[in-house]
Amino acid sequence: MPPFAYELHEISHFAMAPARAMTDIAQAWLKSPANLFSYTHVGKKMMATVELFERLTRRYGKPGFNLSSTLVAGQRVPIVEKTVWERPFCRLTHFERQFEGNFDGEPPRQAKLLIVAPLSGHYATLLRGTVDAFLPFHDVYVTDWADAKTQPISAGRFDLDDYIDYLVAICAHLSKERDGRDLHTLGVCQPAVPLFAAVALMEGERSPHSPASMTLMGGPIDTRRSPTKVNKLAEERGVDWFKQHCISAVPLGYRGAGREVYPGFLQLAGFMGMNLDRHVNAHLELFNQLVEGDGDSAEKHREFYDEYLSVLDLTAEFYLQTVDAVFVKHLLPRGEMTHRGVKVDPAAIRRTALLTVEGENDDISGVGQTLAAHDLCVNLPDSMKANYLQEKVGHYGVFNGSRFRNQIVPRILEFQAAGKTAGRALSVV
Repeated sequence: MPPFAYELHEISHFAMAPARAMTDIAQAWLKSPANLFSYTHVGKKMMATVELFERLTRRYGKPGFNLSSTLVAGQRVPIVEKTVWERPFCRLTHFERQFEGNFDGEPPRQAKLLIVAPLSGHYATLLRGTVDAFLPFHDVYVTDWADAKTQPISAGRFDLDDYIDYLVAICAHLSKERDGRDLHTLGVCQPAVPLFAAVALMEGERSPHSPASMTLMGGPIDTRRSPTKVNKLAEERGVDWFKQHCISAVPLGYRGAGREVYPGFLQLAGFMGMNLDRHVNAHLELFNQLVEGDGDSAEKHREFYDEYLSVLDLTAEFYLQTVDAVFVKHLLPRGEMTHRGVKVDPAAIRRTALLTVEGENDDISGVGQTLAAHDLCVNLPDSMKANYLQEKVGHYGVFNGSRFRNQIVPRILEFQAAGKTAGRALSVV
């Protein structure tokens, strides 16, 4: 990146402050019920223009999960979010269901589910729908990764090896009261490789904390299969190019000042650049919805983009190590991945059942990339392995949306409940 690129980004944001202040005044005037001009067609267009400007120049902070209750066995119970484990770069959030005093009869005994959120630009709240879908059936926990610019240099480094260490420690924490047979794990996209590696390491040590199952969803286990534009770019450019063009130091004003990161704003530019036409059209549709008074459609747009435009910084060492190991050198499928000098041996996986889920139209992790995990688990019986290909969904639809809730979730629950015969209960689609 050019020198002081992060600083220039910050300066450009502050330079918009006067225009944003005028926008706030205009919004207050145009939205006033006493302003008759706001009811005219011209007034509505002005109001829509002002909102679009405000949304396009806003800095989006970390959203909340905002999951207040769920249905368990037909009864609604409140939810309280609690941090139950914490290290500098991750908090483990527990969605504790308040059965006592809010549930008639004996609460059902349900296994724990660790949802490993991706550390690839967005906050863990991107999986809000994923968490919500499993709350009626599991005691749910999710990894809430920290924004690297909020962590001072004194907090130390955080790389792919540390990520794997965190997952091993979390599994040990969640299974300390009962062994790992009561714990299921689910990795969405980026975590597929480190979760697989963590399980292989635990299995190699015959750890009692190995989970009963791991579900890998749209993950880059072997990006040589059905390579996407993202995969090809990484392999063509190599890690040195990414180090030169994507890494910057956090500027003064943040706790992590001086830490080298892959900035969230740069990641967001890459996300949007992949489907720029789609995002431009979405904002044009929002303009028309605001003018026409289609409040429901406009609110759906706001909800999606409030989440999508909220991004965090990644530590440079984690980002570069991931690019090199997963996308450039393909260390895991080639049998060359190590963790702190110890070989990651997929053949050691014998007790943790494996389910892979892919999307037919996934343009981030192509079809077959996650399925590749089955070929690596040579000592895992076929009865403990299954794959499911969901038709008519892209990457996001693998873990969110109606098809996820109605078709994918039931298959995951069926796999987990079936235990060692899960592979017979699910056919490869």
